[in-house]
Amino acid sequence: MDRTERFYRIGQLLNERRLVPLKAFLHELEISHATFKRDLEYMRDRLNAPIVWDRDAGGYRFDHQGVGDKFELPGLWFNATEIHALLTMQQLLTSLGPGLLTPHVEPLLVRLRTLLDQENTPLDAFEKRIRILRLNARTYEPEHFQPIATAVLQRRQINIIHYNKSRNDTVPRDVSPQRLTYYRENWYLDAWCHLRNELRSFGLDAVRGVTILKEKAKNVPDKELHAALDAGYGIFSGKSLEWAELVFSPERARWVSQETWHPQQVGRLADDGSYHLRIPYSDPRELAMEILRHVPEVKVVSPASLRRRVVTQLEAALQKI
Repeated sequence: MDRTERFYRIGQLLNERRLVPLKAFLHELEISHATFKRDLEYMRDRLNAPIVWDRDAGGYRFDHQGVGDKFELPGLWFNATEIHALLTMQQLLTSLGPGLLTPHVEPLLVRLRTLLDQENTPLDAFEKRIRILRLNARTYEPEHFQPIATAVLQRRQINIIHYNKSRNDTVPRDVSPQRLTYYRENWYLDAWCHLRNELRSFGLDAVRGVTILKEKAKNVPDKELHAALDAGYGIFSGKSLEWAELVFSPERARWVSQETWHPQQVGRLADDGSYHLRIPYSDPRELAMEILRHVPEVKVVSPASLRRRVVTQLEAALQKI
């Protein structure tokens, strides 16, 4: 954390615990004794913070405010993660339609506004100056979400009418829901498909109907879920993993080298500035789309099957231009 964040954390610890030992500060802030002393001196001298060492109690505490300006931290601020979480919650709560949560939404919004609305950073500044744009979200029927979520939590099988976009037809399936996943602005149901007898991920935008069944859901162990759905890149996954090796141009490397495509990826910057990325995958569909997004600044080194897929899609695109 940067120095300003440390100032707020020091004040927060003193307000919460009243008395804070030196070791607790060093542990919470993950800094040296010398850095803490410099922070403390700055807060006392520049911000008029009434922080004193209580020898008898063995810790630091706030004393009564002395002569001079009242102690106040310079402009309340949140880190990027906190801002994203608070504004996302505000947007989601505001967009909720009538439902079971309706009586509880307004009090939550009031509390969020209180958190965001401070003297030096008013709420309208957040709303006007900081934006969260939700792109690529596909629409789904809101009435389908509640029974699916209920079945996930209550461990019940459901029958879904699933629309296959590739074949342009619908297929009824009995599935055992395992979990709901929010990925790239869209909701997916990870479930055991009793029709295909394997784990599948279903986009909620492709669900045309839901019926909760009496039968208990088949429970799939977490290790099997991870191996089948999480081990490779993207929402389309499987147990048979391959490793893709990609090389990005020096110019594109400035962006891609800072991105996380998969928790198990291996990346390195070469002497010529290019970025070499190895990433596991099992289903090439989404990975190929991501590679095409970086054309012509990316080269598919291996495997040959992935390279052929990208070339085929490029050739098909050229035929339509």
